[in-house]
Amino acid sequence: MRILGIDPGLNLCGYAVIESSGRSFKLREAGVLRTKADTRLEVRLQQIASDITIILENFHPELMAVEQLYSHYQHPQTAVLMGHARGVILQKAASFKIPVESFAATRIKKSLTGNGRATKNQMQLSIQSLLNLKSMPEPADVADAIAAALCGANAMLGPKY
Repeated sequence: MRILGIDPGLNLCGYAVIESSGRSFKLREAGVLRTKADTRLEVRLQQIASDITIILENFHPELMAVEQLYSHYQHPQTAVLMGHARGVILQKAASFKIPVESFAATRIKKSLTGNGRATKNQMQLSIQSLLNLKSMPEPADVADAIAAALCGANAMLGPKY
């Protein structure tokens, strides 16, 4: 099964494509989609839509796993802007008829480390170990997208016995 993980964002949007065969995972590609902060919002959203379209056309994922929005009460505008990007990404999944699973950050962390409050470093080390990577995935947006994809794979496989 091929899964696309997304860490939605307006400035940086992390993405990762993994292949799952049982409990064996292979990272196919990971990176960030960038938009320029001085560009109008609608142009930035169109750039994200175009970039996501290319990824969907190149990899044909069977599932998209996306981190849910989290809003800190002191920064509500950040959540609104991220919500715009997330909406465009979800619309692209729908246009390609790809099912989407949304996961809270705590569920993603618990899925990989057993701890819903794991640090970024703990997450990166878990990903590195699980995928047999030479180095920790960076930046954090990429690691978060890989983690979302792995969480999606784990959710599809069901509980470990």
